[in-house]
Amino acid sequence: MERDEIIIRKAIVHILDSTIGMPVLSDHLLELGPDLNDFLRGHIFKIASSDDMKSCNFNQEESFVYQCIQDFREEDLIRVSQEIAKYLYTILNQNIDITPGDLFIVTYQYGSTLYLAFLKMNYKESYIHYASTDEEGNYNDIIKQKVTLPSDSTKLSEAVLINLSDYSVKLVEKKYEINGVKTNYLSEIFLQCQTKLSPKAKLNIITKAVEQIQEKYYEDDFDKHMEVKAIIHQEYMEQGAINVESIREKIFGEQNEIKEEFTEKLEKYNLHTEEVKPQNKQTTKKFEKQYLTTDTGIEINIPMDQYNDKNNVEFITNPDGTISVLIKNISKITTK
Repeated sequence: MERDEIIIRKAIVHILDSTIGMPVLSDHLLELGPDLNDFLRGHIFKIASSDDMKSCNFNQEESFVYQCIQDFREEDLIRVSQEIAKYLYTILNQNIDITPGDLFIVTYQYGSTLYLAFLKMNYKESYIHYASTDEEGNYNDIIKQKVTLPSDSTKLSEAVLINLSDYSVKLVEKKYEINGVKTNYLSEIFLQCQTKLSPKAKLNIITKAVEQIQEKYYEDDFDKHMEVKAIIHQEYMEQGAINVESIREKIFGEQNEIKEEFTEKLEKYNLHTEEVKPQNKQTTKKFEKQYLTTDTGIEINIPMDQYNDKNNVEFITNPDGTISVLIKNISKITTK
């Protein structure tokens, strides 16, 4: 998805501050000037391109939100958004641990497809200056603002993107304590939909399974640890995805018992045949370098392309069992 290809069509904002006892619902759409357009477009792009984003399918018979939008028309945005905002406010008001905020409901277009976005912008505290003048002169003060909205550089922690052609849902969410249990209220209570793991969560589970196998069978084999990381990096660079079956064969080869143990760890999450396609470079950044620390406290970071080139770096096992790292063909060294 390209940011500039997101077209903001209509938007409205409702104030869901649970401290004032009732929602403040707008009866008018927002005037979409260039700054507000960029603000909304930026937040939608961050969500759509995030590897924290989860897929979700409505329980169509039970979901109040689905009932509101199943025959959605843009000319009904004010009425529909008010119903949805009131419903969300009821949930917030019944669960005081959920952070209050302003709810932006936006229709936008990407390509020929129309989408509906719910952007919950949670309040945060900030400080502003305040200037006043009286008979004795000017007085400057600092005031705490408790209902400041997130800046355009902030990634929202709670948002929903709905494809209005097929009612598929993408969302980011956070857990809050509800009746003593940490709950994804946005998907489970508000939307009433079934979520799938995000690409980031899937990749974390896969790499954790790899690490557990390494610790059990290759604890002191640093060569194997580096080899595994290089295999995962190469898989992503060549395929644009990380295929579990492919890396299992490349990492564990003919070691069938270890492969079976690795598969069993991922079967718990139904990821044993998964192909993960991260969108954000930050998600795979940890595979771009080999990070080494010696028992003497020396730290070495080696870019993966340099690690794979034996003309640039070599690991030598000495007769006494110690290891030497040989860095070759250096023409210049800088310090930081």
